[in-house]
Amino acid sequence: MISFFGAIIVLILGYFVYGKFVERVFGIDDSLQTPALSMEDGVDYVPMNWKKIFLIQFLNIAGLGPIFGAIQGALFGPAAFLWIVFGTIFAGGVHDFLSGYLSLKNKGVSASELVGIYLGEGARKIMVVFSVVLLVLVGVVFVTGPAGLLNTLTNVNTQIWVAVIFVYYILATVLPVDKIIGKIYPLFGAALILMAVGIAGGLIVKGYQIPEITLQNFHPDGKPLFPYLFITIACGAISGFHATQSPLMARCVEHEREIRPVFYGAMVAEGIIALIWAAAAMAFFHGEPQLQAIYGGTPAVGVNEMSITLLGPVGAVLAVLGVVACPITSGDTAFRSARLTIADSFNIKQDKLSSRFMIAIPLFAVGVALTFIDFNIIWRYFSWANQTLAMIMLWTGSMFLLKNNKNYMVTVAPAIYMTAVTFSYIMQAPEGFRLPAQVGNIIGVAVAVLFAVAFFVKANKEKHVEHNKAA
Repeated sequence: MISFFGAIIVLILGYFVYGKFVERVFGIDDSLQTPALSMEDGVDYVPMNWKKIFLIQFLNIAGLGPIFGAIQGALFGPAAFLWIVFGTIFAGGVHDFLSGYLSLKNKGVSASELVGIYLGEGARKIMVVFSVVLLVLVGVVFVTGPAGLLNTLTNVNTQIWVAVIFVYYILATVLPVDKIIGKIYPLFGAALILMAVGIAGGLIVKGYQIPEITLQNFHPDGKPLFPYLFITIACGAISGFHATQSPLMARCVEHEREIRPVFYGAMVAEGIIALIWAAAAMAFFHGEPQLQAIYGGTPAVGVNEMSITLLGPVGAVLAVLGVVACPITSGDTAFRSARLTIADSFNIKQDKLSSRFMIAIPLFAVGVALTFIDFNIIWRYFSWANQTLAMIMLWTGSMFLLKNNKNYMVTVAPAIYMTAVTFSYIMQAPEGFRLPAQVGNIIGVAVAVLFAVAFFVKANKEKHVEHNKAA
């Protein structure tokens, strides 16, 4: 219990201390007009109050992620607490801040365009394909999970619920951002926070024992902490999906001083949510093997049982909200981001409804087809792609800081680590190359070292160029 409360305190302090430091490194200029004001179009560029944007951003990046990922990560034991806390402060918060900051500084463009600006045209083209695929996977993940639980609760066929959710997705994807997202998302965002607070309160009041932090690995299948824990818990520590969502809200922020509370702040809030659900999973099921046996193929069963047991009838309502309504509201913004990514890439103006449908309809056709694939397979590929995108965005931010003669180590350090994680994982994972763990880890670390060397060589060249100019 002490570790749990201490972790929450450290996360909050991280926002005020390290978040402020990151803000100073990047630099804030409130005298400049943001894209929300200079490019207002009534569709995607719409000025909003930062508190509303915070709740929308929080809901967009959260959804099932910090709930399902944290419950699955709980199988590793309380070592998961350390990754959630330090991952959020030094990696996830930095990643979310830089993706929102850079988008705002570049007319609100999508993540793939930012990669092109700072890493080159070749990287941009790869990133367009990579991010659109990731976004469609996210949309599908956030359909199949809620549809499955609705089927359990209502006995209505899962495919019918899938169809209903997709109809909603279409509306939220093509309508102006303030018509659906701006109106209902702040309410759902606040409700998701309330749900997590209720779960934490239920654990404390009913006397559940939350384990203290240890580096011991409790995973029943013997999966090692590195790299599996760092792939399993993405949302709640660091998630590349957030980089695709940040431009949505970067087009609505009215002042640069609001970047830290909106983006870094939302990431810290998500970290706290993940911490609560990881703690609940470990405490409630009295051990990781039991947890695995109870939630079976999807953690939705575990969420439902924890919510009802800890909070009674209110918990039943919150369970529906947490694993049905909230993930759906992340899935629709995934498809909205995919639409904007394609529009930015091909310079397709989105002021006309027909132009929005022209991009959205093929995306939804692919999404519907993917719903027939096993949820666990989609989640595994999503998890790796998600962390790989985060790694790419951290290197993108590093190049921005390098080119602007700023302290790039705030992004380079987590970029190196996430490079090692993502390459190590894909080398040994069942959906990857299936190499022995030791071989996969050696390759992953070697790739990370190569990336780091390449970056520092470029940094050294940049210093020589600046020195020669000064001379």
